[in-house]
Amino acid sequence: MGLDQELAGLLVVSMEQAVAAPYCGLMLADAGARVIKVERTEGDFARGYDQGADGKSVFFSWLNRGKESICIDLNQDADEALLRSMLKHADVFLHNLAPGALTRRGFGGETLREHNPGLITCEINGYGSSGPGARKKAYDFLVQAESGICAINGTQEQPARVGISICDIASGQTAFSSILRALIQRGRTGTGVDVSIAMFDVMADFMNFPLLAHRYLGGAPQRMGLTHPLIAPYGAYTVKDGSHILIAIQSDREWCSFCDAILGQPELGADARFVNNTERVKHRGAMDEIINGVFGRHSADQMSQLLDDAKIANACLSSVEDLSNHQLILNLVADFGGTKVNMADLPVATDSERPTLVPLLDQHGESIRSRVRSRDSARVSEAQSEPRPRPGL
Repeated sequence: MGLDQELAGLLVVSMEQAVAAPYCGLMLADAGARVIKVERTEGDFARGYDQGADGKSVFFSWLNRGKESICIDLNQDADEALLRSMLKHADVFLHNLAPGALTRRGFGGETLREHNPGLITCEINGYGSSGPGARKKAYDFLVQAESGICAINGTQEQPARVGISICDIASGQTAFSSILRALIQRGRTGTGVDVSIAMFDVMADFMNFPLLAHRYLGGAPQRMGLTHPLIAPYGAYTVKDGSHILIAIQSDREWCSFCDAILGQPELGADARFVNNTERVKHRGAMDEIINGVFGRHSADQMSQLLDDAKIANACLSSVEDLSNHQLILNLVADFGGTKVNMADLPVATDSERPTLVPLLDQHGESIRSRVRSRDSARVSEAQSEPRPRPGL
């Protein structure tokens, strides 16, 4: 028995856009929650990131499968009332709008819990909901720079951004785990809570290795591309066809095994230049020359097999094309308005079928509005007669 729709029966209302909150919403929907994606009239701007799915965005399909879409204009009184009615029956209210934007309109957690005491709110922002960074616009690339991520990526000559939206994805995952904690707490107390996730805080936590090195170990590690400033051998080495195999030697014992089984030069294990990690780092150039000389006589497949047989940690330096065809990749096919989009699956297995439908803009708007009207009418009738079960949203 495995995970199987463990959040079924929970209603999530998500005013989300771009990546961070939509990724959190994706994980909630994948776990069985009903996620209603509230969009502006023009839609989440991520719908326009690309046109790879027959004119629709493949990136949007990755982040939004399994959700329902409704367009709401909070400048319209009827739509504002509609959202309030939806939130009276929601379990979670997720959003990544500007800090304070919803509170100023009367959609803060304390106000909403006057009518729905168990409501959990979760806000994802850039630099905190208050304080000097609250008004600062935050995009993944900018948070990477501000949090020091760029400073430790790249080469000695040039810093670099991480090539994926790591701040957005990490913040979405953090929000997801925080919401699960809030649901567990609500199970004990019956009361909801407000959760605020700052992307900067998430990445500052991720940065603790270089941060602690700076504070306590004499300085942060320098940028060294695919090598490691404190461990050797640790990096990419060139094989016969010009491609690269990465290795990571973590101990002197493993180094001796590597010298014997792979390099065919067991005496190097006791060589004064390489006898321990400190010396190997000092003499990295001479060591790399020896390793590349051996690796260059083998193909990538041959070298990988030799390393596996010797139980030496290694990996191929895959291109995105290599990943697409990788024997280990788990794929999922989403359906975006009839267009099939083949993407990497989420990493957590589930016993139930994953949701695969990606909503068109406002695809569920009329049905949601109709159900809200029906539910509100039933509530009026209840107030005038005997209590009866209320229809769900």
